[in-house]
Amino acid sequence: MVRLNHVALILTILPVYSLADEPAPAKFQTVWPGITRDGAVLLPNGWSLRPAGAQSRLGDFPVLAAVHPIEPILAVLHAGYGEHEVVTVSAASGKVIARVALSETFAGLVWSKDGKKLYVGGGWDDVVYAFDHAQGLLSNQIKLGFPEPLKGGGARGVAGLAVSDDGKTLWVANVMGHTVARFDTEGAGKLSGEWPLGENAFPFRLAWDGARNRLYVSLWAKAKVAVLDGKSGEVLSRWDTQEHPNEMLLTRGGKVLYVANANRNTVSVFDTEQGKAVEVIGTAIDPQAPSGSTPSSLALSPDESILFVANSNTNHLSVVNVKEPGASTPLGFIPTGWYPTSVRVARNGKTLFVTNGKGTSSKANRDGPNPLAKGGSSKTRDYIAGLFQGTLSIVPMPGPKEMTDYSKTVYDCSPLRQGSPTAVTGPAPAAGNPIPAKLGGPSPITHCVYIVKENRTYDQVFGDIPSGNGEPTLCLFPEAVTPNHHALAREFVLLDNFYVDGEVSADGHEWTMGAYATDFVERTWPLSYRGDRRVPYPAEGVLEIARPAAGYLWDRAAEKGVSYRSYGEFIENSLIPGLPGRSRIKTLQGHFDPKFRSYDLNYPDVKRAERFLEELAEFEAKGEMPRLVVMRLPNDHTAGTKPGSPTVTSYLADNDLALGLVVEGLSKSRFWKEMAVFVVEDDAQNGSDHVDAHRTVALAISPYIKRKSVDSTMYSTSSMLRTMELCLGLEPMSQFDAAARPMANAFISVPDLAPFMHKPAGVSLDAKNLASAWGAEASKRLNLEIEDRADDLVFNEIIWKAVKGADSPLPPPVRAAFVLPRRPSGAREDD
Repeated sequence: MVRLNHVALILTILPVYSLADEPAPAKFQTVWPGITRDGAVLLPNGWSLRPAGAQSRLGDFPVLAAVHPIEPILAVLHAGYGEHEVVTVSAASGKVIARVALSETFAGLVWSKDGKKLYVGGGWDDVVYAFDHAQGLLSNQIKLGFPEPLKGGGARGVAGLAVSDDGKTLWVANVMGHTVARFDTEGAGKLSGEWPLGENAFPFRLAWDGARNRLYVSLWAKAKVAVLDGKSGEVLSRWDTQEHPNEMLLTRGGKVLYVANANRNTVSVFDTEQGKAVEVIGTAIDPQAPSGSTPSSLALSPDESILFVANSNTNHLSVVNVKEPGASTPLGFIPTGWYPTSVRVARNGKTLFVTNGKGTSSKANRDGPNPLAKGGSSKTRDYIAGLFQGTLSIVPMPGPKEMTDYSKTVYDCSPLRQGSPTAVTGPAPAAGNPIPAKLGGPSPITHCVYIVKENRTYDQVFGDIPSGNGEPTLCLFPEAVTPNHHALAREFVLLDNFYVDGEVSADGHEWTMGAYATDFVERTWPLSYRGDRRVPYPAEGVLEIARPAAGYLWDRAAEKGVSYRSYGEFIENSLIPGLPGRSRIKTLQGHFDPKFRSYDLNYPDVKRAERFLEELAEFEAKGEMPRLVVMRLPNDHTAGTKPGSPTVTSYLADNDLALGLVVEGLSKSRFWKEMAVFVVEDDAQNGSDHVDAHRTVALAISPYIKRKSVDSTMYSTSSMLRTMELCLGLEPMSQFDAAARPMANAFISVPDLAPFMHKPAGVSLDAKNLASAWGAEASKRLNLEIEDRADDLVFNEIIWKAVKGADSPLPPPVRAAFVLPRRPSGAREDD
């Protein structure tokens, strides 16, 4: 019988930190992301960072580290949006010794047993780089490649690597080719075999068992580990894990195999001699917590008695006593930087090394793209994907006292309620507030409409509103262009402290609908966005492996018997407008409008609004409407200055008018008295905002909204999801919506049923870009068929100049602020 042992039971053995001793929450002033008074960094999602140890800056999104088997050196692999590289680092100081740039990499890094060779996977280039190594310097690069292309075409996607004890054999996992390959490392590095592992297996990481001549392969999409014979390549067996088996770790004698299950909060423990799981270790800070920790890397102390687990999404290490596998006991937690990707232990056991994929904060960068600067704007890649400058944490091995302090810090940095992780975060709503104080509580709001738009920051649209914390000089689409957005914010509530959880559309739509982006999405979107079209777009139902363990909002609705319908979200268009679309999502079958067109910049949002209003009229006639409606209005993305396309302001005006028409229709319907409408951007991308690049346009519209108010409570996409879940009685999907603060401060108990009257467009909806427009030639070269496939810096410069004029320099974007922004006059206390 598999035993489930939760690390979070640390609460029962750390009397120094008692939840009962926490003071009752007190009133406090509005908070903004950045450094807090006590030195922590508050992220835009409401979680905080206070990493242990010394921090050394590395490069763009470090994903994997390997400790040299002899010398005090680490190799670190970088596979982010920017330059891909392998670096060597001093284990004592954290200083970079050498850097080697690579055209592409992904997830493979391993030293030979004698430390004289370093092997690096080449990702979608389908090669393995082999380097000679001496004293931290890498030389004599050779490439081990495949002599023939993959059957059926496409790239293999080289991922995990493993080397035999004698160094003569190198094993390679091909994540997109669904194969495992074997190379003879001597001489030219000849391919000696390649074996398929089944359709959509996504082999990711490898572990070599020399004692038994076995290779263990984590099948990322199959919740299994494949066991291969080291001579024949034959699959001997497949062992069940939980979703997204990621990194694996084999004890020296090969008797125990640990497998990190990244789409759950667990590590599976296998007895390799018996071929069965003996234990599942929980890694979340609370045993009842939903998925979301993303355990993705493992390390053992030299005596193999202590296991360290890097939990990427919740920014901590779990520490477990595994002296007796199958009977582990929790030791506590260690705080890390943002999105830890790899944990390693020094050979002497005195130091921990942690690579933090996103560093210790996103940052404010004043050296943004400026076409008037010497050399032009092409010299910088300063947008949100390129700012993941990771760090290395060097942490002295903690003793019992340090573990107690570290564990308390991890709890303090998480907004998740320990002991009751689905309890509502923040002060309880006032009596009668329509947002329930707990899941299952009554609410007069029984219908929620969720409208998703594309890629705008707060300042770009609402920077001209005096009552909010806006910057007028950054406002591209003021009230003359977006009269309905402004009227909705003015008549209902202005949300000027609201942030998206994702960075780009690939992870943004996942966060918007699932309150989570899986490790597969987080690892692959930077490669896709840096221009590699061989890497699949990892979101919106295109690949099953991208799906979070708990699914999406409609999955939660289906579980509770709540009626739902999608208009364009996670829907694939037909090639010809007017013909039905389709969805690959099983739960959406029969629950979407096939006539509503999803992302297509050649199709006006006003037509999308008209189509929805047709169905709304049918709902009115029947007296019944889906309780959850998800709708996509994407044309605020714009097509830049592409000749013949609508101008940037025309696109925004079309989007604005469509929103006004939809809200007016809803507010005049029989369902208005029990409805809330929520509007959000899937991401904020590279638009300028003086507070944070994640700050975005968000609206809450309902008879129960506190009319004509400004709510500066810090909210996120997950807060919006949590609010809808509470109203509809839906379980949270991840730790992030479970921990998010609901938007209760924006609501009141007494409804105002006055309908909203849409405002006519303030600019022409028919204006088209001329061939002579600034950026017209560049716009023609951009890929605008799929959201976010255009070069973001070029695209945003085009949008800025299309609105402000060709001589107006694009201001640098501001990232998650280290400096607390000014509080607007009249700002309230957040209670």
